Amino acid sequence: MILAIESSSLVASVALADEDRVIAEYTTNQKKTHSQTLLPMIEEIFKITEADKKEIDAIAVSAGPGSFTGLRIGSATAKGLGLAWNKPLISVPTVEGLAYNIQFTDRYICPIMDARRNQVYTGIFENTGGCQTTVMGQCAIAVEELVGILNEKGHPVIFLGDGTPVYREVLDEKLSVEHAYAPVNMNRQRASSVAALGMIYYREGRTESSDCHVPNYLRMSQAERERMNRDKKNGA
Repeated sequence: MILAIESSSLVASVALADEDRVIAEYTTNQKKTHSQTLLPMIEEIFKITEADKKEIDAIAVSAGPGSFTGLRIGSATAKGLGLAWNKPLISVPTVEGLAYNIQFTDRYICPIMDARRNQVYTGIFENTGGCQTTVMGQCAIAVEELVGILNEKGHPVIFLGDGTPVYREVLDEKLSVEHAYAPVNMNRQRASSVAALGMIYYREGRTESSDCHVPNYLRMSQAERERMNRDKKNGA
């Protein structure tokens, strides 16, 4: 049984799943701080399902990239529960988890998360027969660069993620390949996808202790960039 936590964007999502089913999922997409929502959501899931926390085998957490604050809160929540319950953690790359929303398609799956500064967190995946493979690993690049890569590959693609409404006009204008957009029930992060992918990683032995877990931000935060620029100006 896997408890999954997703907090890499405005979406806050928690799911409880075993090998056969999603037992419960609680998802919100509102401008509330994840520190206000995640723990109450987890408590509510255990309360309504009457699941025993001792039966949890591992805690899967969306590990980045994404919102720096959201990732820190999600990771801190997962680490705290892992330590309290003596359970291992499973780090699920955010973009891979988002891509796992869509299966059994012959199109490339391309999540795009708005990373600001005209960049997106993205990757390119294939999922045939429910098995997800990586065509291009998750990265932070300019949306124009992503368009160039997809045009060069020449393969039909489906987009999802919060970067879709931000860059849809650019994609429609500059993409030469056939492309589509995921429907509303699939186009944002879901903890159930983190749980399902986490279950695969768990079987492969890809777990870590709570002490070892750190988010993968992919790039420096604004505060870190500003500090680095100040240090350069001061000759540090």
